[in-house]
Amino acid sequence: MNWIIKKIVGSKNERDLKKMQPMVTAINAFDKTFQSLSDEELKSKTTDFRERLAAGESLKDIELEAFAVVKNAARRLCGSTIQVCGHDLAWEMIHFDVQLIGGMAIHNGMIAEMATGEGKTLVATLPVYLNALSGKGVHVVTTSDYHSQRDSEWMGHLYQWLGLTIGCLKNMMPPHERREMYLRDITYGTNSEFGFDYLRDNMAYTPEDMVQQQGHHFAIVDEIDSILIDEARTPLIISGPAPYSSTQYSELQPAASRLVRRQRDLCNQLLKDAKILLDQDEEEEASLKLYQVFEGTPKNKQLMQLIEDINIRKMLEKTQMKMLSDAYKETSRELRQELFFTIDEKGHDASLTEKGCAELNPNDPEMYVLPDMVALMSELDGQEDLGPEALMEQRRTIQDDYAIRNERIHAVDQLIRAFTIYEKDVDYVVQDNQVVIVDEHTGRLMTGRRWSDGLHQAVEAKEGVKIERETQTLATVTIQNYFRMYEKLSGMTGTAETEADEFHQIYSLDVMVIPTNRPVRRLDLNDQVYKTQREKFNAVIDEIKAAHRRQQPVLVGTVAVETSEVLSRMLRKENIIHNVLNAKNHAREAEIVANAGQPGAVTIATNMAGRGTDIKLGSSVIHLPSDDLASTTFSLDSKVKGKSLRKLLEERPCGLYVIASERHESRRIDRQLRGRSARQGDPGVTRFYVSLEDNLMRLFGSEKISGIMEKLGIEEGEVLEHPWLNRSIETAQRRVEQQNFMMRKRTLEYDDVMNAQRSEIYGFRSDVLQADDPRDQLINAVEQAIQTHAAETANPTPETRTEFLTWVNTTFPLGFTDDDWSKEDTPDSLTQKVMEQVKQAYTVKASHESEESLKRLERHLILQAIDQHWQEYLRNMDSLRESIGLRAYGQRDPLVEYKREAYNLFMDLMERIYEEIANSLFRSATSVDAMQEFFKSLSKLEMPKQESLIDSAPVSPRLNSMISKQPEQNQGYTPNRKQRRRMKNKG
Repeated sequence: MNWIIKKIVGSKNERDLKKMQPMVTAINAFDKTFQSLSDEELKSKTTDFRERLAAGESLKDIELEAFAVVKNAARRLCGSTIQVCGHDLAWEMIHFDVQLIGGMAIHNGMIAEMATGEGKTLVATLPVYLNALSGKGVHVVTTSDYHSQRDSEWMGHLYQWLGLTIGCLKNMMPPHERREMYLRDITYGTNSEFGFDYLRDNMAYTPEDMVQQQGHHFAIVDEIDSILIDEARTPLIISGPAPYSSTQYSELQPAASRLVRRQRDLCNQLLKDAKILLDQDEEEEASLKLYQVFEGTPKNKQLMQLIEDINIRKMLEKTQMKMLSDAYKETSRELRQELFFTIDEKGHDASLTEKGCAELNPNDPEMYVLPDMVALMSELDGQEDLGPEALMEQRRTIQDDYAIRNERIHAVDQLIRAFTIYEKDVDYVVQDNQVVIVDEHTGRLMTGRRWSDGLHQAVEAKEGVKIERETQTLATVTIQNYFRMYEKLSGMTGTAETEADEFHQIYSLDVMVIPTNRPVRRLDLNDQVYKTQREKFNAVIDEIKAAHRRQQPVLVGTVAVETSEVLSRMLRKENIIHNVLNAKNHAREAEIVANAGQPGAVTIATNMAGRGTDIKLGSSVIHLPSDDLASTTFSLDSKVKGKSLRKLLEERPCGLYVIASERHESRRIDRQLRGRSARQGDPGVTRFYVSLEDNLMRLFGSEKISGIMEKLGIEEGEVLEHPWLNRSIETAQRRVEQQNFMMRKRTLEYDDVMNAQRSEIYGFRSDVLQADDPRDQLINAVEQAIQTHAAETANPTPETRTEFLTWVNTTFPLGFTDDDWSKEDTPDSLTQKVMEQVKQAYTVKASHESEESLKRLERHLILQAIDQHWQEYLRNMDSLRESIGLRAYGQRDPLVEYKREAYNLFMDLMERIYEEIANSLFRSATSVDAMQEFFKSLSKLEMPKQESLIDSAPVSPRLNSMISKQPEQNQGYTPNRKQRRRMKNKG
């Protein structure tokens, strides 16, 4: 029924496209009118539009005219030459009708899905120009620094011609330059640059230090699926040095390295035993040995070679499935305990066994075993002969021993992960004696990023480079929650429709599929599946040689740096000249891409060349009539000399040949790589090469394919190729995508809990930072602290009154006595009485200070209290996030528990902030003289005459530094009496 309705009225996408056709006609009519204007008259339209907006017109009123102005300007620039990333580039672009539709979709807050090569970069100029006229700033978000610089220089030529200003954010750019970039009409940058600037702004101590002063009005995200989906699993985190730093990674590295070698030797021996058992037809025993090897070293090369035999592969897979069942749970545990440690490759995790713990330190096998703290505490409570102080001391000893052992075990686990799971030139590279992470989605270096939880230090210890100090989280936000802050968000990509539901659920963005200007003339050949990587790589080299002989340009896509270098070595042996583009030589990116489409060019590239890379073809690499190529109806099924274009490309390929050395986990990244070929109506060919040893096939999906290979009797060197196999491989990719979607969803669910709290804290902080006089916020915070303590007197007892009195006199130099309060006083009246005296005393204190210096001091006191306790709160939340999953064992929903615990932690955070501000109020001054004058004046005031507690408010040694503009390093938190009492009770 739905199919019939869709056939009659069309899909929603088709109806939307139909609605936009009259608007396209109107834009073209305006464009024709503007062709009679001089250059200066056309340029003056920008000023005219701004005046109309200032007079009350909306962007909708000027949309069609503004689009026509941009199109007309693009036409006038044709023939001009621009310097882009150090290369001369001729401007030869005018907006097609489909690009006008894409521009309208983006302006309306939608995602424009346009096939690769359809000129998304040019499409963005239309909504960018229109929205920049409002003066609120437009942020254009790209996937890399290279694309930010390229697009800001390339499209910037058009914007500047029309009188707009362009900014481009670069890594390591100083704050004053960043502020200048944000104040321009249009700002280009990566998602990391925008996100980290937001976090840094919320750590600033003066308004001048903030760079995003125009706020978050409109963002256009290029390759929006890459940024808002692929990268959304990893939150943006600003880290600082931890208050303490462990040296355990360097100390434990030799022991961990030795343990990994022992495990390797053990697994090699198990493999030998398995081979002997297989020769003796003892398949059951052999399968258990192979299971142990897979659990201990899943990437063991001898194991990989052994399971090239389809029968052995199926036997291992069957054993793995069997060990997951309840009936074999104990057997599985016993087999794993015979290893030194086990590896969960899918979960990127490793854990010690009891045998491994004993091997690490034979003299003290218990050194790497966590004690049963609950049992030890219960045993301690049963010792009635211990006094309170001795009991506390014993408890502290048990807790300290547990913490030390826990940290040691954690460090060893991380070192094992570093040695066995994280591979050099795949997950990271070593440059300038530093470990630099490689982005799995883009293949680019993530300079400045570090793995958390000690993993980075473990990798540094493994590689023998300098181990940087451990870090703690100072500020964090997820990609999702950062971009949801924008008043208007839109984007463009070649691959969004498959993720339309996720975009709608999380970002309230709809996807609009824009038709291509010319039919796609790319021939996507079936995947070629081999048993081993060795066979696959040989086949790839043979295919490159064949294309090189016919002078067809080839782009070889690889997932990892290591693979690109392996293929490069093989090509050098064949004496084939080629370029390699990976994270190690990204500086030559523009030059390599510029030459990749020339006759006979061979380019090996990681995912860096998979997105936003426009490879221009040399004129001699296409042997088809130019009239056919210029046609908007010539497709793969069209005839050329009696043959279809599809058949012609099979017999005599031309255009760019994209060869992928393996499938990526994400289908979208594979589609992006295919899209480098046959751009803008050019012909092209693509093919993927797959082996059963590839990570994707090994971990997620080779069962069906290995079964087919077994039935067909595929021998070494033979290839399997069929459209059904393509679908099986895509099924494996869907499994990974589903797993990644659940991780993104879970990350967002947990971050949503923090997001409201982050907004509250950052809002409070921003109000203080932007306020001309922060006195009101200061006094309000003090009142909140007094209210909290006064609330404990709601059920008045001598103890609660005495505690409140002691706290007041310790915190403020007021000298109250019991006689100053009556039994009828309520918490509110007590708060009011104390606040009257506090305000009076503070007015006297302020009279001895410099007014401007005092404002800076007051602002600093509040900001320092917020930052100090917010960072402590983030540490607590990290710990909570790591441990909350254990609540599931108690039949509780971890997310519900997380929300409850987070609420309690946040309420405690606010109390601590107010408490810190109250404690600092009379303990800080802009100078020592001001504090001394205040003490003298205080004695003359009509206050309670009890012995003054001024001595309990010593002058801070940081007085002079308080007036500086830069915040100093946070001091450690010292609990007040109330908190010390709580801690004692908890103990």
